[in-house]
Amino acid sequence: MELIPTPLVGCYEVRPFFAQDERGTFVKTFHAERFSALGLPTEWREEYYSSSRKGVIRGMHFQTPPHDHEKLVYCMQGRVLDVVLDLRKASPTHGRHIAVELDAARGHGLMIPKGMAHGFLALTEDVLMAYKVTSVYAPENDAGIRWDSFGLHWGLDRPIVSARDRAHPAFADFDNPF
Repeated sequence: MELIPTPLVGCYEVRPFFAQDERGTFVKTFHAERFSALGLPTEWREEYYSSSRKGVIRGMHFQTPPHDHEKLVYCMQGRVLDVVLDLRKASPTHGRHIAVELDAARGHGLMIPKGMAHGFLALTEDVLMAYKVTSVYAPENDAGIRWDSFGLHWGLDRPIVSARDRAHPAFADFDNPF
């Protein structure tokens, strides 16, 4: 397993052990000792997944303190454009974002630190995304940044976006607790 730093401080691309043969694939998505050696979380409080069809944008989501969390995401089926936006005011990469293609055929994922918003665009039909987080979901701390407000061109004119995600504040109007 490799953990490759991204241009956002503290955010890593996860390149897991990946094996494929005539039976299918086997992917190791997490290795406690490797994460621990880099000071990354090794204890997860919740794990969940979402399914999306092509053209869906989910995001940009996060939880605010004191229920903010680190998040490990990976694509179990299909391909996505996975996006992370740094909200941390003291970070040298504050306000910057990255967009990384995650593909189930490669097994790659992202390790996202506290204080970053996360979202993705489903590039294929029948996308399945998995998430591990270090805090329990707290509805009163559930928050987001509007998907089209921080300078990323998502590459499509008419995405499928939930009413909730359309209602998030723009990045410029966000009351930042980080």
